[in-house]
Order: sequence, then structure tokens, then C-alpha cells
Amino acid sequence: MPAPRQKLVQVAALGAFLAICALGEFSVRGQTAPAAPVASGARILLLPRQVVSGERATLAVLDVNGRLTPGVTVRFSNGDGLTTDATGRALFVAPLSSGVMFASIAGRAGRVATAVLTPDEAAAQSMEVRGVPKVASAADRFEITGRGFCGDADSNQVTIGDKPALVLASSPASLVVLPPEDAAPGVASVQVSCAKRVAAAFSMLFVGLQLEANASPIKAGEHRTLTVHVRGTASKILLEARNLAPDVAELSGGPIARHSSSGSAENLATFDVVGKKQGSFLISIRLISGNESPRR
Repeated sequence: MPAPRQKLVQVAALGAFLAICALGEFSVRGQTAPAAPVASGARILLLPRQVVSGERATLAVLDVNGRLTPGVTVRFSNGDGLTTDATGRALFVAPLSSGVMFASIAGRAGRVATAVLTPDEAAAQSMEVRGVPKVASAADRFEITGRGFCGDADSNQVTIGDKPALVLASSPASLVVLPPEDAAPGVASVQVSCAKRVAAAFSMLFVGLQLEANASPIKAGEHRTLTVHVRGTASKILLEARNLAPDVAELSGGPIARHSSSGSAENLATFDVVGKKQGSFLISIRLISGNESPRR
């Protein structure tokens, strides 16, 4: 597989997948790492929501900072396994049996499910986009479902506002897409094509997220507030925070907490953290959105 447009870059981002730690290391999108992420740091497995029996598909693995990670072993529930290449992705062929298949990063808890469709279920005369997020981050991955896509991620072309996006994972029925680095908040036109197939263009709402927080070391019993400012819409959106260092700090609402933004001109959401001991805390925050039919 050829190197993607952003080989080994951090694809989770400040403003989308927001990460803050006591060392002051915010996730900043588009910065090339000084060295390839180590396989032991792999945390996130991106698998197409649907794959097609006997057809090619692409998965991707990210580390805790959202960087595409090479050399990671992924195991499937049918006994198959593979290792991500230098781009942090890997091609595989979906099993011949339809149903649900699970995949997991070797040595890590948790697994990701994908539905294996029969060729008849996925048959299409032309490329068709059937489902997209109601709202997506201008700097974080999102999923497109439909028919007629390419299983090899790099064979798909996706543009947002006429600028090329990066396809991280793919199958004939699903794409996981990262917007262009300079994507602006607001409504943008999206175009998807593969080989000679072109889907009808549609529009999506993209928002920007900005984190305001104190990233200095936290102490036992100390309270911190993390504020996320939403740009590009005055509507309420749902944000999810995950505590990635529960031994250092406690996230109000549990290890995974969801809060809606306030809406209106000053559109923001807050999350509270309490220190359990002095040290580096790490909270990731992502936008959560339901799907809808594409808006033409």
C-alpha cells in the first residue's frame, strides 16, 4: 500500500479528538512525529462498519495521540491476523461467511465489530452514499456508509470543499475519512469517487472544537475544569470525554462522560476532573453524532 497523504502523522487533533495531559502535550494535528510511533503504543483500531464477503478492505491503527501506527498485530475472531504496514494501515480480505466479525489489537482489551455482508447485499450498479454524520469535526475522522466504494483505501478519492481528504479505512460499503488539514468550520460540499465511479455530491456541517484547560501537573484533591468551545454552529452538540489515566485523576461522570454543549453564540461544554495523586492526567474529548441520509 502506498504511503498516505499524511504518512505517520497525528490524525487525532486539537479541535476534534482533544487530548490534554499534565505535561502540557496537547494533540496538535498535522505535526509529523520525530519517529514512527511504537507498536506498543497502539490504542485505537479503525475498522469499516461493514465489509463485503470475499472483497478487500483496509483497516488502520492509531496510538493514544492519534498517530497512524505501523507494526501493530491485529487479530480477527475467525482466527486470521495481520500487521499494519509503514502507513499504519493494512489490507485484508473479508471472510466468505456473512455475519459479524470482531477484530482486536493484540495484547489490548476490547474489540471492534464489523458486519460481513454477502455480495448480493452489497451489490450496486453505481456508487451510492447512504449515511453520513449529522455533524462532524473539521479535524477528526468520520464515517460514510453506502455502496460501490473501493476496499483499498488509497483508491478512493474524497474531497471536502474541493480539498482532498485522507481515507483511513475502507470497504465497498464503508469509508473512514479524515478532513483536510485546513478544513474550516461550516457547511461544505463532499464528493466521493473511486475508479470511474462517482457518487452524487452532498453537503455536511463541520464544526471546530477548541480546548481551554490548565495542563500543569495535577495534585491529589485538586479540581480542574476543561472547557470545549464549539465553532461553526450555534446548535447543541454532544461531546464524549474518556479518562485515559484513571489512576492519576477522576473524571466527573465516570471513566466515560458525555455532555451536550450549551448552544447559542457562546457554544461550549465543560468537564470536571479531580486529582487522585500528583502526576500526568490524560483526558480525550471527541464529538459524538448520529447519522442521516446525505443532504444534496
